[in-house]
Amino acid sequence: MREKEAKTVLSPQNGMNIYRGCTFGCLHCDPRAKCYRNTGEFEDIEVKVNAVELLEKSLRSKRRHCMIGVGSMSDPYQPIEEDLKLMRKSLELINYYGYGVCIETRSDLVCRDIDYLSNINEKAKCVIVMAICAADDELSARLEPNAPVTSKRVAALKMLSKAGIQTVVEISPLLPFINDNEDNLRGILEIAAETNAYGVLCEKIGIIVKNGSREWFYENLEKTFPELLEEYRRVYGEDQDLISQGNEWLMRILRDFCKEHKIICDAERLNTYLRGFEDKLAGEQISLMLA
Repeated sequence: MREKEAKTVLSPQNGMNIYRGCTFGCLHCDPRAKCYRNTGEFEDIEVKVNAVELLEKSLRSKRRHCMIGVGSMSDPYQPIEEDLKLMRKSLELINYYGYGVCIETRSDLVCRDIDYLSNINEKAKCVIVMAICAADDELSARLEPNAPVTSKRVAALKMLSKAGIQTVVEISPLLPFINDNEDNLRGILEIAAETNAYGVLCEKIGIIVKNGSREWFYENLEKTFPELLEEYRRVYGEDQDLISQGNEWLMRILRDFCKEHKIICDAERLNTYLRGFEDKLAGEQISLMLA
């Protein structure tokens, strides 16, 4: 762990990442890419030790309430959070100042904070985007060796749904020749339906490997799925976009399933929903004034 005194904690788009780096060890890790300018070893987590203080200052000074997005670059519920509780302290502030929150994660630790999440959801909007790439635990553990397995994430989704908190299942990613098959896709879609997910987020079947993340991907592909290395080289060569050969028909299956189960899967519509702030007390306040 490396401590850092940050200058800011919220981006111009109101995104927040308390941690930099990750210990989940996912085969498909995108934030390792050089374009994100990570310093030091990726598994040696950089912690913004003054994040909570900076967040309070920002929330106090904003003219309008908005959604605070968390976890786009580093999972806020990786193991280090269990001890530091910086995410929990941040949620306490988000709740106190009346903001909404959208959290992206691969961890069931999010349910530890279901009290604050529920309180936020009563006044504004709280959405949890749970990323899942494998329908079964065995494959999940191979692709994301240090992350909670799929069954734990499913249990978390059910708990969140029971608490009235909206969830979105992000199918991320389906890797060519590994988990880009109909059985796995349908298994994840069934999870979304079973847990009453508001939406399913998946723009295409495949993965983008940028400089930095590309080296990590192929190094670990050789360790975990050595029999597929030559197939990847034959089909994709030096490509950055590794799009599944079944992209079109798998996306058709996804759209048909979501239409049948009334789950939103249009990426533009979902992203608009995730960014849109709701003041759930506004109508109640007007009613009280009229009374």
